[in-house]
Amino acid sequence: MSFSSRHHSGVRAGGAVCALMVGLVSCSKREVVQGECRPMNGADVCVWSESSGNRVVAFGATVPVSSLENAPAEAPMVWPPVPAAVIPLSEAVSGATGFKVVTLYWEAHGHPPAPFMVPHFDFHFNTISAAEIDAIDCADSTKPAQPPAAYELPDIAIPQLGTLIGLCVPKMGMHALPAAELTATTPFQKTMVMGYYRGRPIFVEPMVSRATLLERRSFDLDIPALAGLPANVHYPTHFRADYDSTAQSYRFVFSGMAS
Repeated sequence: MSFSSRHHSGVRAGGAVCALMVGLVSCSKREVVQGECRPMNGADVCVWSESSGNRVVAFGATVPVSSLENAPAEAPMVWPPVPAAVIPLSEAVSGATGFKVVTLYWEAHGHPPAPFMVPHFDFHFNTISAAEIDAIDCADSTKPAQPPAAYELPDIAIPQLGTLIGLCVPKMGMHALPAAELTATTPFQKTMVMGYYRGRPIFVEPMVSRATLLERRSFDLDIPALAGLPANVHYPTHFRADYDSTAQSYRFVFSGMAS
């Protein structure tokens, strides 16, 4: 949640996974395809996908630590929020999962509710296009009929902005957060936010504090089961942020796409 592009492409083949069956060796090759990149705080954030045969088994983004370290300590409060980077996902990912674009936000001072008032990054993986995201004005206050278990879409009053129904932010959408974290008395470190608009799911968002990311440690976040997904959208069931000490970067990995 949040208050001149460069394009790179290439293909890197993964290792072969082989199994011996009835005297025959069958190999399933995994291939990582590098997608587009966009600059954020002086370093390129790049998206990618991983396939096994014709099936996309994972997708995500590579985030250099330098792009996190170099985030400005002071940033103007802009409403609606402006993303630090917008990166289109590949046609292969969009066709297989329904996810279309990544929007990244830097929250230098955090934002309400209180547990989230710490510097953090929002990594939105969206199932609607950039044009559709840009058109969200929060005029539609329809909440989902069935939010994820143990999640809430609170109505939050913001000085000078009014009440955000379901924590709806223009050019983003509504934000469903774990209920236990909304009333926490300590600052959050990392969480998975589920996004909605017009009553339907539109994004999944790892929201992570800058301090947590600068610990340079891998971590996992649970992704709750969702109701009301369109037939062509297949949400991942697992998220992991893998830290690579050699590359000095995180590899954000979504996998286990629901059928």
